[in-house]
Amino acid sequence: MVPIYHIDGLVRDLRFTPEILAGIYLGKITHWNDPLIRGVNKGLALPNREIRVVHRSDGSGTTYIWTDYLSKVSPEWRSAAGSATQIRWPVGAGANGNEGVAEAVRNTSDSIGYVEFIYALQSHLGYGAVRNAAGRFVQASLESLEAAASGAGTDQAGLRASITNAAAARAYPIASFTYFLVPEKIQDARKAGLLSAFLQWALTVGQRQSAALGYAALPDGIAMRALEALKENR
Repeated sequence: MVPIYHIDGLVRDLRFTPEILAGIYLGKITHWNDPLIRGVNKGLALPNREIRVVHRSDGSGTTYIWTDYLSKVSPEWRSAAGSATQIRWPVGAGANGNEGVAEAVRNTSDSIGYVEFIYALQSHLGYGAVRNAAGRFVQASLESLEAAASGAGTDQAGLRASITNAAAARAYPIASFTYFLVPEKIQDARKAGLLSAFLQWALTVGQRQSAALGYAALPDGIAMRALEALKENR
């Protein structure tokens, strides 16, 4: 998930700290020229205008990842709002889906929102670098998403692990795996076979197509463990 924004006249990408993102979505940082934002964006002429906050109105994994990250980096956020697919937002206007948030930010001056990385690319929206757990400002990229995934364990728990705020020095901090929800038992043998074949392809040669779709490939160890889990449940 990346923070996207629309500030007319901005000449370079913004930097965000965990404190800034939590503060904006808590409604405590209300203007673009707030001292915390200016402090990590030296040299930028940030306007003394109100930040217009956009969030998802529908329940979504995107919101879960965003709020899971905020809950890890901000005790105040964790206490006030927590993490879930749908929450009671302290501030902001809702939009439906990644497309809706991207459209709202694109059409609203001085706004900020969050979307999947690929939607920021497709919508040609600015997306900020975020300070990670190692103290580095990192933009989302295939490389920084792979770095975030690299620290996940390869046991069964690792397949379900949250990788937000990952410790790796080059990791982008608001990252997640993408999941298929698959029934443990499928009565239709033909359907079960086709689904199993598709998932095996997706976890092996299909990984080569991830980059073209704006997604990072799984680390080899994670992909192998997922294949083992698939065989265990056949």
